Amino acid sequence: MGIKKVQAGFSSGELSPSMLGRFDDGKYAQGLAKCRNFIIRPQGPAELRPGTRFVRQAKFNDKACRLIPFTFTIDQTMVLEFGAGYIRFHTMGQTLMGSNGQPYEVATPYAEADLFELHYAQSMDVMTIVHENYPPKELRRYGATDWRLTDISFASPISAPTNVAVSYSVVAADGVTIKDEEKTRYTLKYKVTAVKDVDGVVRESSASAVASCAGNLYLNNSLATITWSGVTGAQRYRVYKNKGGLYSYIGETEETSLQDDNLDADSGITPPRYDQVLGSGKNPSAVAYFEQRRCFAGTTQNPQTVWMTRSGTESDLSYTIPSKADNRIQFTIAAQEASKIIHLIPLSQLVALTNSTEYKISGSGSPLAPDSIDAKVQANIGSSMVQPVIVNSTMIYAASRGNHIRELGYNWQASGFSTGDISIRSEHFFENNPVKDMALSKSPDSIIWCAMADGSLLGCTYLPEQNICGWHKHEFANGAVESVVTVAEGQEDIVYLCMRRKINGATVRYVERMHERFCSSLEDAYHVDCGGVYEGAATREISGMTWLEGQKVSILANGCVLPPQVVTSGKVKLSQPSTKVFVGLPITADFQTLPAAVQLNDGSYGIGHSKNVNDVYIRVVKASGVFVGPDFNRLVEVKQRTNEPYGSPPKWMEKEISVMPYCLWNDMGQICIRQVDPLPLTIVSVAFDLAN
Repeated sequence: MGIKKVQAGFSSGELSPSMLGRFDDGKYAQGLAKCRNFIIRPQGPAELRPGTRFVRQAKFNDKACRLIPFTFTIDQTMVLEFGAGYIRFHTMGQTLMGSNGQPYEVATPYAEADLFELHYAQSMDVMTIVHENYPPKELRRYGATDWRLTDISFASPISAPTNVAVSYSVVAADGVTIKDEEKTRYTLKYKVTAVKDVDGVVRESSASAVASCAGNLYLNNSLATITWSGVTGAQRYRVYKNKGGLYSYIGETEETSLQDDNLDADSGITPPRYDQVLGSGKNPSAVAYFEQRRCFAGTTQNPQTVWMTRSGTESDLSYTIPSKADNRIQFTIAAQEASKIIHLIPLSQLVALTNSTEYKISGSGSPLAPDSIDAKVQANIGSSMVQPVIVNSTMIYAASRGNHIRELGYNWQASGFSTGDISIRSEHFFENNPVKDMALSKSPDSIIWCAMADGSLLGCTYLPEQNICGWHKHEFANGAVESVVTVAEGQEDIVYLCMRRKINGATVRYVERMHERFCSSLEDAYHVDCGGVYEGAATREISGMTWLEGQKVSILANGCVLPPQVVTSGKVKLSQPSTKVFVGLPITADFQTLPAAVQLNDGSYGIGHSKNVNDVYIRVVKASGVFVGPDFNRLVEVKQRTNEPYGSPPKWMEKEISVMPYCLWNDMGQICIRQVDPLPLTIVSVAFDLAN
């Protein structure tokens, strides 16, 4: 009996072997048993991933490096290569070079062992970098080759005035005698601060030492004159008078003196107070921007304390008494476990993550204020040290135990955040295989990229609003992924990888850039790894490929697949003159459907029945070079050449192709598709006749 089986899409990605019997699950109908080096499109197709281009060898071959994105605007992006003691800069597949002809570098104190525990947040041209072993730092861009890494100072932004003094005088009216005890009835006390404007924000020094004298400003014609020495950089000064034990504002001047003839004192305005709470050995582990404040958390001494700068400032941790709404915020989360805060994530509300708990930080009003802070537990899963990513309004993070990937988003029904496991159906990818690094592509598709401990690269096509979550695995010939990052370049978010490879018998580390996914013709299809591109006059030899010395490479020349060659002295020879050539390590892409589940009269859904696939019908777009079979050991090539001239590449296919595979009776009824040539392949749907 013949049965037609159709699968119209693959948006569930590769499912775990533990899911092979779960044909009752709604995701089974869109799932795959194997999806290697294919990207799952949200519309359903599986698309061969683009290859990677060699950018530059990392500074050290024997030490890992980490890639971190720097985004000023959508068209000004950089990939920062953080290595042991240095930062290098890459953009558009090129490395930023210094005036000495060598890669431009900035020295850092970070050791190799600490690179993947660096956490960062960026605002415009300033990147904040924190780690528990180092003072919090800022990486600032002043020019194309002028980047500076400095410690953040939380001290007063300007020196307090010195030599503050006060003198008292009174002039008695005609015929009036003022006794000395009346003149000296009170002790007049004053403090002075220096003020300057920084980027439109008023910055004020801490208060000066107290200046005092005896006096009585309630007497007619009495006067207190306060003087002080000028402060470099100060634009004006504020004077405060002791009133009921509180130094209260009485005036502001651009001079270095002020006269008090019993001026009204505003006790709502007092001098700022600075605590040296961060730096100097008290180093935070988490950083974020939220509601115009830069936020820090998780020092070794105060693992569950959060500090937020004054509103609109980067490093002002001052406060006043009485408190004001724009004062710095400092609070400690009361918890059962002393788990250090390792991430601060700005969603609709600030979320703090420890390795055991997820907290929502909110207040009685909006924005947050020092006197209205509340921290509530949202879940008890915990996060790993891998920096989370944000997809729209949802946070994606790696769990602290079990290595799974979770989502956390706001649930209006619960009036809080809820979390779920988005890797549950593909848990085989994460068995004893923790995530090392994570990045997010937004265009052309929303894909979460994970660099794994085993050297593979996982992708998750994730659109929660469409209920789409499909995992796919990417493997690299002779290479292991150590770090992944994405930055916007043109119309796409481009993936950069730090790769550890074995080249010519030696371990090397390369920075590589994944090619753009869109291509307009077969000769533009880039599907080799760690490769190079030649464009120019027709040639039979490609040289300069020293980074692939001794490697067997795939070659695509003007859309034609040429025989593989071994790179010798950095060169490969072509069998025909070519003007556009891609040379690189081969990519093997495997696609396998799930065991066939079909409705039978006996209610078995095919379980307990031997099966054989008679004919296969595959809908493809932008496809060339397709091998099909019942397993990966019995593959037949789809014959696609029609009327193209001999020696020219066959046109890519955008149609339904029919294949008669090898006969193989088994209990699975699966279809396997493989691409081994540097050619594009997008599978839209599969259908086959199943003999039972």
